[in-house]
Amino acid sequence: MYIIDERAEKIEILSRYRKLMRIVWDSASKDDLLMIRKAFTVAVNAHEGARRKSGEPYIYHPLEVARIAGEDLGLGPIAIVCALLHDVVEDTDYTLEDLKNIFNEKVAFIVDGLTKIKDVYDYASNSLQSETFRKLLIAMGDDVRVILIKLCDRLHNMRTLESMKPNKQLKIASETQFLYVPLAHRLGLYRFKQELEDLSTKYLNPTAYNEINSKLQDTKEQREAFIAEFCGPIKNTLNDRGYDFTISSRVKSITSIIGKIEKKGVKFEEIYDIFAIRIILNVPQDREKETCFAIYSIISSMYEQRKDRFRDWLTKPKNNGYEALHTTVMSKQGKWVEVQIRSKRMDEIAETGLAAHYKYKEVEEGELDANLDNWLSKIRELLDNQNATAVDFVNDFKMNIVTDEITVFTPKGKSISLPFGSSVLDFAFNIHTDLGLNCIGGKVNYKVVPIDYKLHSADQVEIITSRIAHPEEKWLQFVRTTKAIGEIKRYINSYKQGFREAGQEKLKAKFLSLKINWNEQNIQKLIKYVNVPNALELYYKSFYDEITDNTIKICFTKENENSSWIFLRNPFRKRSHKELTLREQIKEQIQQNPEEILMKQDVDKLPYLSAVCCNPLPGDDVVGLIRDGAIEVHRTSCRKAVEEMSKYGHHIVKAKWRENEKISFLAGIRIKGIDRKGLLQDMARVISEVWNINMRSLAMESSEGTFEGTMMVYISDANNLLHLMENISKIEGIESVNRI
Repeated sequence: MYIIDERAEKIEILSRYRKLMRIVWDSASKDDLLMIRKAFTVAVNAHEGARRKSGEPYIYHPLEVARIAGEDLGLGPIAIVCALLHDVVEDTDYTLEDLKNIFNEKVAFIVDGLTKIKDVYDYASNSLQSETFRKLLIAMGDDVRVILIKLCDRLHNMRTLESMKPNKQLKIASETQFLYVPLAHRLGLYRFKQELEDLSTKYLNPTAYNEINSKLQDTKEQREAFIAEFCGPIKNTLNDRGYDFTISSRVKSITSIIGKIEKKGVKFEEIYDIFAIRIILNVPQDREKETCFAIYSIISSMYEQRKDRFRDWLTKPKNNGYEALHTTVMSKQGKWVEVQIRSKRMDEIAETGLAAHYKYKEVEEGELDANLDNWLSKIRELLDNQNATAVDFVNDFKMNIVTDEITVFTPKGKSISLPFGSSVLDFAFNIHTDLGLNCIGGKVNYKVVPIDYKLHSADQVEIITSRIAHPEEKWLQFVRTTKAIGEIKRYINSYKQGFREAGQEKLKAKFLSLKINWNEQNIQKLIKYVNVPNALELYYKSFYDEITDNTIKICFTKENENSSWIFLRNPFRKRSHKELTLREQIKEQIQQNPEEILMKQDVDKLPYLSAVCCNPLPGDDVVGLIRDGAIEVHRTSCRKAVEEMSKYGHHIVKAKWRENEKISFLAGIRIKGIDRKGLLQDMARVISEVWNINMRSLAMESSEGTFEGTMMVYISDANNLLHLMENISKIEGIESVNRI
């Protein structure tokens, strides 16, 4: 409980303000300092009496956001002023016009970009969160400080998330994981990316987070001793040769460790790159590369190198500006160790990304360099797509803008950067729209391949076209680039527009014959019922008679009106004499899903489904997502749930399992190990020792003395599953046991 002491709070507010002023005191002009003081005064007055969920004065938040912007990112006075004012327009009586008059147009513009959208809500797509993110990126196009301050704001909100309600925690953590973590990565903000990622995992996957965090703490002393022993010879050698350097270490993020355990099926103790050694050289910029390669040569002569783990980001830096040499070597203690080599300048860019480039490039704060401006041009392509909903925009942004990239070549040797996973068709559209529209295949490294062939770095690509070829909707399933997605959708929409009028007339005639009013409300009702995105798609299907009289009848019957939340897998299917009524479907659905869940909010009468993507068990941390009038129950760490919560946060229902439910649930386990005689018998014995378990299937493959198997079991809860996995892992020869 927070105890209010107004005198102590005033002292704390002034202390934080003075700390903020000390950050910029030596670099800011007298006018800048006066502007920061004025912004502080405005913010204090505007938020007077307001408190955060924790009970603290609200002004603590903008002060901390401003400190992060100034101290951690090194942003200048304008950014600090905007950070202090970032919630003033949204939460108080101040307007953008007020800020323009008190400060200037630039301050008002940045604060506007940071202000959430109000009264703009697409009820068809529930896209308020997506609209806000879209607005943020539009503003970033004119001044990148908008996104940098927003990331500072998000970081502080995540640091203080424990005071929020559980459903709010899940919404904010999911949104952070889905959008802001990859955005921080793309902007090169490594420290922000790692902290945001781990704080998100803390709420989305608390069990795994706490387990790994505990193991990192338990092994800290042992790890530090190993690092000191490993670094000793390197320090001595570099000192003897006269290099000016520092050596530090960094621990892999908790989220990355969890991801590696789940993806690779290994134990915590088996991950060799839990930490990395970082050698940072104090060297002039014109000698950086040669010095880094010289250090690399020294390290590789001292230790055996793992050749497949060498990474050269000096010759070709990452798209977010990251430069370094990475090598993995075998230590004298018999462990692989990753060594990162970079200059002091490279290290600052690696840690603070975009913000650091103002220090090393002669550009005005808020402007972009050529590399980031090229990246931003891809965002502009997304923003120019008028047909895309806000949710589509966020999906396209996530898929195209924040992914890793590959470099491929034209027949004449020109390099083209594409998102990882791009196809021949992506390449065609990124060369020229007409090439994409008429593409029928390609030659990759002189070999003929289809349009959906996935490209790899260094491929040389030539496009094959035909005048009779044209885009189809299935093309959208294998393209990744903004340009390809936009052009294919534009062509298909243009094609369907040709059927709009005729399809509309057909549908209107059916409405009249069935004595249903032809109005916008009923059209929207039918759109929702047949599950199409818009009226154009409805009229297109109507033209080809995919919207039948029977479909319309069912949509507008009284029974369907009362039970409109039931999701029909095929609304166009004709009913046979054996088909269930809607009420029978409800009853059967509930009988097939007997697991019961306690919900907050007035949703206890809705039907619910266990999500097949993550198969939640009693004991798992779970969340309910209201979808199509039912509650879909996911594990909070489920990737699909994270994506849905990040876009539709108001659909989240915090859930927990009822106690003492004697029901079995299907779960899967993947097992790897050394094959031997009697292994299956030992596994059967262990399974019989766990209560409430029944094995449904066991599939095993053995090769050259090793095996990999998948076991599907019916089990009562997550604790029993964990107990089973622990017992199996103790069997001789078992190397890893992971939940599927």
